[in-house]
Amino acid sequence: MGNNLIIEKLEGVKERFLEVSELLNKQQVHSDMKRYIKLNKEYKELQPIIEAYEKYRLTLSNIESARELLAAEKDEDMREMAKAELEELNERLPEMEEEIKYLLIPADPEDEKNAVIEIRAGTGGDEASIFAGDLFRMYTKFFEAKGWKAEINRFTEGTAGGYKEIVMSVTGEGVYGLMKYESGVHRVQRVPQTEAQGRIHTSAASVVVLPEADEFDVEIKNEDIRKDTYCSSGPGGQSVNTTYSAVRLTHVPTGIVVTCQDEKSQLKNYDKALKELRTRLYNLEYQKYLEKVSHRRKTMVSTGDRSAKIRTYNYPQGRLTDHRINLTIYNLPYVLDGNIRDIIDKLQMAENAERLKESNI
Repeated sequence: MGNNLIIEKLEGVKERFLEVSELLNKQQVHSDMKRYIKLNKEYKELQPIIEAYEKYRLTLSNIESARELLAAEKDEDMREMAKAELEELNERLPEMEEEIKYLLIPADPEDEKNAVIEIRAGTGGDEASIFAGDLFRMYTKFFEAKGWKAEINRFTEGTAGGYKEIVMSVTGEGVYGLMKYESGVHRVQRVPQTEAQGRIHTSAASVVVLPEADEFDVEIKNEDIRKDTYCSSGPGGQSVNTTYSAVRLTHVPTGIVVTCQDEKSQLKNYDKALKELRTRLYNLEYQKYLEKVSHRRKTMVSTGDRSAKIRTYNYPQGRLTDHRINLTIYNLPYVLDGNIRDIIDKLQMAENAERLKESNI
């Protein structure tokens, strides 16, 4: 009765949960903010597993009680009730075990983070920039539906519309955990607005999604940063080209350069640039982890590999194809209107199935 391997793993999780609970009440942990935040996060992640374990244990206990009643009871009505209860509990058990297996898969620690999202026009000239703009619109509509907040760090407009590049910070619940599946090359097949002959062209834009580093994730020394200021360019009101509000930060040891000119205030631009710099430094290490798992999981292309074609948007056929899971949808306008959650859900399911195989639960 019950899956012994699952019970063994759940006992280990419960032991850790009680240990974390105890640590969170200690004064020395409260005085170490970095450790406190880490433990508090772990506590919240373990809670649903413990709740599922308690329900599972209760179900096993009820099965045992129903069997004992069936063995001892002589009254036929009582025996029928015990049989019905036993049948119902035994039917529920595999479903509970399946749910627990998925809960026991170690979560990506970055999933709950905010994200920095970068969209760049690829091959296809002006049409690629227009498509990058279409992707930006699709994502912003999705963010609005989720109640997430997006702030543009910088952008370069395309000569015929759209964007050659646009970088934004997105904040909300579990942003990176959902948006990481968008990393890769998005390909579009359509008659370009810039094409007089009406021929179908193929263009591309790349999307890179990075988990935003928390203040405690990366320590940056002031002496390692070179700060330059310059006049903003592009839309922005009267302050454009009159004040040195735009900021460029160079991290000398790595050569990483980050710019921000979206705000009129130099201080606000500096804060946003520093946040992005911290994220890019953090991701130098995080990429090593992604490279380890990406060759095993077809749904994980978050390494930002610009050669990884993940999706095709075919306008003449009204078709979207996600190449990682061979998913085809014949309702392209609906998807481009920000309705990408179903696609992400299917990618998550595919990845969880792959991770379940790895876990040997």
